Amino acid sequence: MCCLECLKVDLKGLKEDETSLDFCLDDSYFAALDGAEVRKGSLHVSVSIRKASGFFELQIHADGILIIPCDRCLDDMDQPVETDTRLTVKFGCEYSEEGDIIVVEENEGILDLTWIIYESVALAIPIRHVHAPGKCNTAMTEVLEELSADRSSDEESDQLVDPRWSELLKLKVKSEE
Repeated sequence: MCCLECLKVDLKGLKEDETSLDFCLDDSYFAALDGAEVRKGSLHVSVSIRKASGFFELQIHADGILIIPCDRCLDDMDQPVETDTRLTVKFGCEYSEEGDIIVVEENEGILDLTWIIYESVALAIPIRHVHAPGKCNTAMTEVLEELSADRSSDEESDQLVDPRWSELLKLKVKSEE
């Protein structure tokens, strides 16, 4: 079971110059977030925090398997992901994010990695994600092929049935001469 509280890092409480944290995130993490892109998966996340004067450098490495819908057949598929994220965290008056710089309220001093990890992993998903050839749901693939064949035959028959297009083409040719 995933504890979202363990993803909150007390930056003020860090004693050493460099701190390493490891998290194993599973389906319960994704279910707790209820994000749109990913709902299931298994991730190993390593966070390295280097304390410097006035700021913190974070390096987040995440790798694992996400379970997402296939773009072609909509069945769940395993999508391997691996991503590295570098962030700079500073203390300030109120929380803000600008690019790779995060400002955390100085009074609180807590950095919540929950959405930071989720967003970096979601951005690592390829734009097009489909099953390997032959692995898609065969019933859905057959329906898609049938519908795309029907659609292309409709377009061809429209061109043959409607004589106005040929008349317009004749006018176009005459105007070019």
